[in-house]
Amino acid sequence: MQLSVVIPVYNTVEGLDELSRRVGDVLAQHSTNDGELILVDDCSPNPDTWPTLKAVAETHEHVRLIQLTRNFGQQAATLAGLEAARGDLMLTMDDDLQHAPEDSPLLLQHAEHDIVIGQFPKRRHGVFKRFTSWLKGWFDHLLIGRPRHIRTTSFRCLKRTVVDGMLRFRTPHPFVPALMFHVSRDIIGVDVSHSARKEGKTGYSLRKLFSLFSNLLINNSAFLMRVVGALGTITALASFGVLGWVLWRKLADNVPIMGWSSLMAASLFLGGMMLLSIGLVGEYLIRAIEASEGKPSWVVRRKVGFGELEPRR
Repeated sequence: MQLSVVIPVYNTVEGLDELSRRVGDVLAQHSTNDGELILVDDCSPNPDTWPTLKAVAETHEHVRLIQLTRNFGQQAATLAGLEAARGDLMLTMDDDLQHAPEDSPLLLQHAEHDIVIGQFPKRRHGVFKRFTSWLKGWFDHLLIGRPRHIRTTSFRCLKRTVVDGMLRFRTPHPFVPALMFHVSRDIIGVDVSHSARKEGKTGYSLRKLFSLFSNLLINNSAFLMRVVGALGTITALASFGVLGWVLWRKLADNVPIMGWSSLMAASLFLGGMMLLSIGLVGEYLIRAIEASEGKPSWVVRRKVGFGELEPRR
């Protein structure tokens, strides 16, 4: 069995050598001599990250490096590493050592399944991060069909066939869980440990979390369009009903039509709903145009350690 481990890197420095050494121990026990660790630098603003990665690659022969031209995000960086990987099985994990490489065999034991996800019975996150993770998990189930018993994390084991299927999709805003669940529903969750961060703090600011959430809502489902369509239908029916009642009162009972305030409130409400709907449709059109333009999900600046190796297909 040939194993590839793909890890996106963003601003990390201190734990990279330890991470590479611990992953190397796993590769030595569970992979052929061609086992590899692919570290993808997502254009880290920390000037020490890339030099540290190069030093790690010189020290550990199983390490290969990819540097992207700009910050494309964790999802795109993960896919960039998967595209370059050559393994029959592929592991993905984070670069902060919250995922223990020594737990990888727990995932590999279930490699007969297409997708194996490491789940954390106890998370070492703050309250805000746990809440946003719970909220995203709820929408994952609602929008992309995540099984209820599966809790998605970035600690995963994927078969080559699944990765090949995922890479056939080209979108400027990729979302790895949506791609996985579209390709295969042969998924199993395995409990693994979760440690405190080795260095720094999470790279997911509130803005990045919102961007990731919008990609889930807009790029991977028509949920918002259906909600707006349903609200439009309900509002239209209610408006027709009120119109019929007003006309009936005027014609049948000769009741004068009063209520400037209610008329203005109704006009403002309907106008706001229309503007909201137009804005939402516009956002869908913008993303459809971006997809039709064929904008790449990522662009590689340089690779280190690959030589003449080509990814297996």
